Amino acid sequence: MSFLNKLLGNLPEVEGPKQRRLSFKEKLKWTLIVLVLFYVLGMIPLFGLGPNALEQFEYLSLILGAKFGSIISLGIGPIVTASIVLQLLNGSGIVKFDLTTHEGKRRFQGVQKLLSLVFIIFEAAVYVFMGGLAPPQQFAGTSVYLQLQLLLVFQLFLGGLLIMFMDEVVSKWGFGSGISLFIAAGVSQQLFVRAFSPLPSPYNPGIATGAIPALFQSLAGGDPVTAALMFVSVLSTVVVFVIAVYGQAMKVEIPLTFGRIRGYGLRWPLHFIYTSNIPVILIAALLANIKLWARLLQNWGFPILGRFIGNTPVSGLVAWIDSPNIVGKLIKGSLTLVDVGHALVYLLIMIGGAVIFSIFWVQTSGMDARSVAKQMLSSGLQIPGFRRDERILEKILNRYIWPLTVMGAILVGFLAGIADLTGALSYGTGILLTVMIVYRLYEEIAKQHMMDMHPMLRRFMGE
Repeated sequence: MSFLNKLLGNLPEVEGPKQRRLSFKEKLKWTLIVLVLFYVLGMIPLFGLGPNALEQFEYLSLILGAKFGSIISLGIGPIVTASIVLQLLNGSGIVKFDLTTHEGKRRFQGVQKLLSLVFIIFEAAVYVFMGGLAPPQQFAGTSVYLQLQLLLVFQLFLGGLLIMFMDEVVSKWGFGSGISLFIAAGVSQQLFVRAFSPLPSPYNPGIATGAIPALFQSLAGGDPVTAALMFVSVLSTVVVFVIAVYGQAMKVEIPLTFGRIRGYGLRWPLHFIYTSNIPVILIAALLANIKLWARLLQNWGFPILGRFIGNTPVSGLVAWIDSPNIVGKLIKGSLTLVDVGHALVYLLIMIGGAVIFSIFWVQTSGMDARSVAKQMLSSGLQIPGFRRDERILEKILNRYIWPLTVMGAILVGFLAGIADLTGALSYGTGILLTVMIVYRLYEEIAKQHMMDMHPMLRRFMGE
């Protein structure tokens, strides 16, 4: 145990600020620096890379905040995996950390960083040696091939370290967390390109890549079908944005009082989307990993999860968990009953998976009624008119937490599924993640920095 403590104490880290409160300008500066660095690193290709089998998994790259084929191909995957594993171990009691003390929190963060390093090495080796990011095939069977594999693993390791330290910089010196920033940056980039890019589409050189330029081009060229497709893409994206923001703003507030101080109290907020975007991240990651393994199994000659033709799944399980663009098929006049059934199955998978993962997350991450009741009582709070008893408080909280857990998960699963089925400008999960991340970022800035920002920005923020 003393060796572990010594190891955790000597792990490299980004030093936090000396002052207790950073100004808005200081946080904005470091957030923008890390954001620019993230985009630059995403444009640096891996040296010695040949076939990039992961390039087709754009969906997975958005969820992981990664750029497959670049030095940051791992993205936030190792950090998120380490965090989820450690939280589940702590929530289930297998490994116990006292997160109420400074020393316990520091130890938790140290173990999480150590696990992140382990997963960086592990995932880098898996990506390279399983053929996802492989050297050129002309070197296969030679010593050069192995040397290039090791070089690729080393580059991925460096990229993973950079992402980990950039996440620390944002967490300590910027707004929010680097993990959220990288996801939002990747999805926002894709949305901007697919909405406004005037460059010709590789699939249809006569039409722009961006939906809005393509909409005007198709209207001017007398192509109502393409115009309708572009309009629906933009409209569905806007609708998902609006509903997600509205759902994120809804909450139930429980009135509480300080038991020992009469006349003072507060309202404890329980958000309608109680488990935030965690359920939809988990179900999306599960479906993306099934597709990834299906592709690898097909390459090895065992297509037990289904077959692909090009990048399109055409049979088996992967075909049913792939979202059909039913609105696009309806506009083109090619919609069939099989497509409708496929869409319903996909929607049910997204909603059902979100509900299951939401319940699972509440029970294992300390968000259940008993844990929240303990947290309230430890803060000296109680519900006015009721005895200061954990069992009573837990019973009252159960009336709110379980309905919010299920209904919030149904909403995020439905929105993610609908965005995919209607051909939105980005994947439904990515849109939801970005909306929730940006909304939480807005709340943090409005709460902490409204007074020290520029007056024009203050007016923009709604004050």
